[in-house]
Amino acid sequence: MKPILIPALLTTTVSAVLLAACSQTQIDSAATDANANEQTTASVNSSADASSYTGSASLTQGVAQTDVTNAYECDRGRQTNIGSIQSSDGKTWTVPAATNLLNTDFPVASDLNNPCTGNDYRTASEALAQLDGSDIIEIDADGEVYTAYVFADNYFEMYVNGVAVGRDNVPFTQFNSNIVRFKAKAPFTVAMHLVDWEENLGIGSESNQGSEFHAGDGGLVAVIKDKDNSIIAKTDENWKAQTFYTAPIRDLSCVSESGSERLSSNCVTTANVQDGSADYGLHWELPTNWQQADFDDSSWPNATTYSNQTIGVDNKQAYTNFIDIFDNEKADAQFIWSTNVVLDNEVIVRYTVDAL
Repeated sequence: MKPILIPALLTTTVSAVLLAACSQTQIDSAATDANANEQTTASVNSSADASSYTGSASLTQGVAQTDVTNAYECDRGRQTNIGSIQSSDGKTWTVPAATNLLNTDFPVASDLNNPCTGNDYRTASEALAQLDGSDIIEIDADGEVYTAYVFADNYFEMYVNGVAVGRDNVPFTQFNSNIVRFKAKAPFTVAMHLVDWEENLGIGSESNQGSEFHAGDGGLVAVIKDKDNSIIAKTDENWKAQTFYTAPIRDLSCVSESGSERLSSNCVTTANVQDGSADYGLHWELPTNWQQADFDDSSWPNATTYSNQTIGVDNKQAYTNFIDIFDNEKADAQFIWSTNVVLDNEVIVRYTVDAL
């Protein structure tokens, strides 16, 4: 398959631009739902708490407008909605993120294990046997074929040297894992757009553990192998990770910034049993060239690593069927995210694989 150069949509993309990527049926459905609900764009109120915020983010408050209802359907999966919300500085943000989920030109990753499609593969060999080679994205004609194994909570889009090589085919749940194959010459740079999807649009929460406004968590683990089935890269603390959307924030005094770090470790992550109307969201624009190999991420924080127990994958077959890959005894991949795996909902991670 020939490479597809697709710039990531900016987080300031208005919902109308996002809907342009939908089919006409999806657009009509979204418009009908929006009109039926008579929703209006949420915005920050004029509370003293908001006016005292001095950080670099754009502030939103309350639940966002729903623009697309159930963009992806899966039996026993959560509803995958997409919305928009206006911040106090007049910008409009797509939530949970502006992605290529509805972009039919963006290559879709193959199934490693996927309850939504019924591809319940038990080994990587079984999953690979279903592929005929048309899934391989060619970046360098004289390159080598590499295979990436990815488990993302919840959604990912992957680029190599700025070329789109695969996106998650399940944006929310049920939990799945993927294979992405590409032909490239080392060194090459992997850049991934990660999204922790949300049910309560604009405030980073979902129905869970007895609360309708439980803050969900993210997490990514990935392993890249060469043609000899040797692991040549894995997620760990050497990756770079930056957050671009943090929510729910219930007290703006809990957030801080140090250099390029956007910190929320002092913020409450316990469930909010209220309606979420007072919850804040912090939004930052994505750099326009973050996918490219020459993008300067030197000032970005290194990724924070998390245990399997923290992410909660011990009961998910999309992960446990492949511990020989993800938890390889000689090259154990780590779950990574930004500094807050609960409140940070949109994260970019990057890593350069050196010449072999």
